Amino acid sequence: IAFVSNSPCGQALQFPQLFPSTPQKTNTPKVGRVSAGPIDISSMGCGTWSWGNRLLFDYDTSMDEEIYESYRAVRNAGISVFDTADSYGTLDLNGRAEILLGQFERRFLKEKEEEKSQDNNGGNFLFGTGGGTSACVAPQQVATKIAPYPWRITRGSMVSAARESLKRLEQDKLAIVQTHWSTSKYQPFQEGALWEGLADIYDEGLCEAVGVSNYGPKQLQKVSARMKERNVPLATAQIQYSLMTYKDCKDMNPVCEEEGVRLISYSPLCLGLLTGKYDLDNLPKSSARKQLFRELLPGAQGLLNTLEVIAKDVDKTQSQVAINWAICKGTVPIPGVRTLEMAEENLGATGWSLSAGALDELDRAAANVAKPMIQNVFQTK
Repeated sequence: IAFVSNSPCGQALQFPQLFPSTPQKTNTPKVGRVSAGPIDISSMGCGTWSWGNRLLFDYDTSMDEEIYESYRAVRNAGISVFDTADSYGTLDLNGRAEILLGQFERRFLKEKEEEKSQDNNGGNFLFGTGGGTSACVAPQQVATKIAPYPWRITRGSMVSAARESLKRLEQDKLAIVQTHWSTSKYQPFQEGALWEGLADIYDEGLCEAVGVSNYGPKQLQKVSARMKERNVPLATAQIQYSLMTYKDCKDMNPVCEEEGVRLISYSPLCLGLLTGKYDLDNLPKSSARKQLFRELLPGAQGLLNTLEVIAKDVDKTQSQVAINWAICKGTVPIPGVRTLEMAEENLGATGWSLSAGALDELDRAAANVAKPMIQNVFQTK
């Protein structure tokens, strides 16, 4: 089986090498653009769950400079959409991810201005017309999620939460505002307020579009109908979507297509399990991830073996194959980055496509995983 194709979904076309051995100046970002409802976003995004998360990722503020290096790398490569949440950051670091996103973008733009001033060709660095290294950087698009805390029971509380996110970002408008999860399973009366609040946020000009997170097909159709009644663009629906969850999440693809909503795949590497870097003798440092991997790894060996074989065949890493699989499924994956190495590895998942044969092999391996990744407790039908 030929496992790689340089065109979408296995068509045989030729593209230039993703990372040429000789550096070349180019005005074309490595990461492309796709539609998300009425707006365009980068075909791969970046998740910020780990920024400020001590529990799962051992975050410390001393990591911020290294995180910025990774941020700059993905921005320069064309990634514009950053998924975050008002709840990201544990305890006293609550909201840390949004704060860092704002700080990082201001620093990034300042650096770009300095590059532009030194560039003899000049030009505008935001999708610029000049010929230098500062050209063609897409504007940042923050997609934040508002947590439906028990005290957020009014539509006004959602609008207030969006304004607080903007304060942390020090920005005037969000690209996408999402409800972080549905309350339909445990506090259904709150759900209506969440939806009306999302629509109010859009009507007040605080965002370009809205989205939902951890909604299944049925609940997505319901919220989509309400947003259409309010004339509010529903751009995205994100769920935990990876080779470790494919059995439970594949029904979302046709519904998203029907509703004109872009499917966002969070945790496309299953918290790192799909990277191939871990086994039962080499587990993550985080106690929570360590216990989870102990439970999942034995039943995932067939999938991990298939990933390894295909990765070797296409001369990519297992992480890159797993992310590219999610892209080939029509989703926008949002893997996290904390180091420059992680950023470069994630970017290596773009600019090429797995062949139809490789996708079939991975689908079969995913279907045979003995114990899939546990679904988010708030995930709805």
